[in-house]
Amino acid sequence: MLQPKKTKYRKQQKGKMKGNTKRGAELAFGSFGLKTLEEALLTGRQIEAARQALSRYMKREGQVWIKIFPDKPITKKPAEVRMGKGKGAPEYFVARISPGRILFEAEGVPLEIAKEALRLAAQKLPVQTKFIVRRDYVEETI
Repeated sequence: MLQPKKTKYRKQQKGKMKGNTKRGAELAFGSFGLKTLEEALLTGRQIEAARQALSRYMKREGQVWIKIFPDKPITKKPAEVRMGKGKGAPEYFVARISPGRILFEAEGVPLEIAKEALRLAAQKLPVQTKFIVRRDYVEETI
C-alpha cells in the first residue's frame, strides 16, 4: 500500500479543495493517460487496486506511471468513544485530486489495449475520468 516512509507532522487539518489542478495536467512520460474530471481524496488502497487492474490487463507489457501519491494522513477515532479528548490517530493516507489531474500514464502497448486497461483502472476509482492520448501519437503498423 502506498504511504510515506516518514512525515514531518503526524496529523494534518482537513483543508479545502477548490479549483482545477495547476500541475500534472499534461502527459509527461507515456502516450496514454487517465485524467480526472472531479475533485476527490483517493486512498492508497484505491490507487493500488487501479494499478493492479491496469498492469494485469496489459499483461505486464509496456510501462505504467502512477502520477499521484497519498501523502495526507486521515485520522479516525475508535468506535464508541465519547466526544472530545483530542483528535484520533492516523488511519490511512490519501492523495488530494483536483479536476484535470493525470492519475496514470501508459506506454508501449497498442491504443486498444491501453484504452481498455485504463477503463478497467478507472472502474476502481471513485471519480469520473477520461482517457487521453498524446497529441503527436501515431499508431505503429507492423
